Amino acid sequence: MDGDGTLDQGFDFVIVGSGAGSMCAALQMRAAGKTVAILEKTALVGGTTAVSGGVMWIPGNCFMKSAGIADSAELANAYLDAVIGERPDMPGASRERRQTYVAEAPKMLDFLISQGIRLRRMPSWPDYYDAPGASVPGRAVVSELFDIKQLGSWKARLRPGFLPLPANLDEAMQLPWIKRSGAAKKVLARILGRAIADRFTGRQRKTAGEALQGQMLQAALKAGVEIRLEAGVSQLVVEDGRVTAVVVGSQGAGQRIDARLGVLINAGGFARNQRMLDRHIPGTSAAWSSCIEADTGEMIEEGQRIGAATAQMAERIGMQIALSPGSSDKQVKTAMQNDINKPHAIVVDQTGVRYARESSSHPEFTERMMERNRLAPALPSWMIFDSQYLRKYMLAGTMPGAKKPKSWAAEKFLRSGDTLDALATACGIPAQQLGETVARFNGFVRQGRDEDFRRGDSAYDRWVGDPLHAPSSTLGSIEEAPFYAIPLYPGDVGTFGGLLTDEHARVLGTDGVAIAGLYATGTATASVMGGVEPGPGGSIGPAFTWAYIAARHALGRQQGTTAAVTPG
Repeated sequence: MDGDGTLDQGFDFVIVGSGAGSMCAALQMRAAGKTVAILEKTALVGGTTAVSGGVMWIPGNCFMKSAGIADSAELANAYLDAVIGERPDMPGASRERRQTYVAEAPKMLDFLISQGIRLRRMPSWPDYYDAPGASVPGRAVVSELFDIKQLGSWKARLRPGFLPLPANLDEAMQLPWIKRSGAAKKVLARILGRAIADRFTGRQRKTAGEALQGQMLQAALKAGVEIRLEAGVSQLVVEDGRVTAVVVGSQGAGQRIDARLGVLINAGGFARNQRMLDRHIPGTSAAWSSCIEADTGEMIEEGQRIGAATAQMAERIGMQIALSPGSSDKQVKTAMQNDINKPHAIVVDQTGVRYARESSSHPEFTERMMERNRLAPALPSWMIFDSQYLRKYMLAGTMPGAKKPKSWAAEKFLRSGDTLDALATACGIPAQQLGETVARFNGFVRQGRDEDFRRGDSAYDRWVGDPLHAPSSTLGSIEEAPFYAIPLYPGDVGTFGGLLTDEHARVLGTDGVAIAGLYATGTATASVMGGVEPGPGGSIGPAFTWAYIAARHALGRQQGTTAAVTPG
């Protein structure tokens, strides 16, 4: 940005949006000596990534190698083949694109590290599916803690995250056990020690997506990347069959910004656009999303205007949520994945029938919720639990124990009953069916195996449960009165469909031919993961990787070559 606040009229590369991957592509361009601008339509940098966990799913990453954890492209490809398969209706998840992702993601990570980005492997976070090639230690990579005061005046322009403590994600995951675990108490002491140290030293260490995007912003600024806020792109300019520029501001009165090597769209999906949701994912609500308010899909529609193909528009990254009193205005909704998979709880539809494995990943469970609603009313569904649960576990963001906000009962968010029949009446559920469902589940608990949905059978199931509960970390009876219920909704952390891209991240036209000069990544695209998330970070990892690939391809095209991507 010039001293007078105006933007140069042309750059080698223009990036629309500042979410996951934008600054990675920008760093690639700057490393090659090219000029680059990031155009962000909001007043804050970081996109939905900044308010997320900031996790990247990276097979064969350098941290796994240094820890002696076995992984390979062959294992990762076998895993993706098993959980995604060949789906003609999922062209964004073609085998060629999956193999490219597996080959390039660890290279992208190495590039970030070479640029000074401090990352680490999550010590344990299993892949979501029990399938050939799955990694039980996991392939999740996250940011180290980052002091946002290093950003100077840009600190106020970084989108705030969801976790106010200087705690690594694996440390934060221990906090629910502080009343029952000495190890968890030590973790809390370590976190509080950091917080006290930060207060005395003036540091502001952040975690998760805020730390990741804070580091990326710092690196981009140091590299000389031009970043323009409140610079919404309204138009892609096509000349002689090639995207050559964008228009910032309203059409007819906007500012043209030329892009000599190309334009990368990374402006997010459409989770906050109710009109698009009604068309592509009916039955869902923008009010249930944890995406930022700007996730409205206009760049997907602008791509369509110039002839771009779209695919997988009915797919989303679901997250089961609770809408507790006063939470509707919160950016990040109350996620319930870590609540429903604990012992002494199940989820039923409005007829009292249990229909899914509560310990499955959040995208899988919410997909089952949507599927069930097509057969029986399941929006909302009900989380059913007993006094054992309330005493031992956090519930919708509150600490263990019977004391809950008074508004929960007053506004009928938390329903209760001295008997299951009374609870059923409070929820409008057929009492006989609920009683039969709970009795059947309790029988599975006694025999130690869930015969209906195999809850607790997989490594991920066991990891996400209660490590202090034996003999099963996720199976526990529902038998101690009073009994309780709260409604659950199929929220999301993003959509998974959008512009169709090839193995070079080029946007394809409806004729199947790449649109010259136009690239896309992130949730603006049809995901390489199809309709599933294989593990934690199955959205952010690809967003970074395809941005990395796009920049390399644009640089290679200028040099008269094709992108140097080598599928494994």
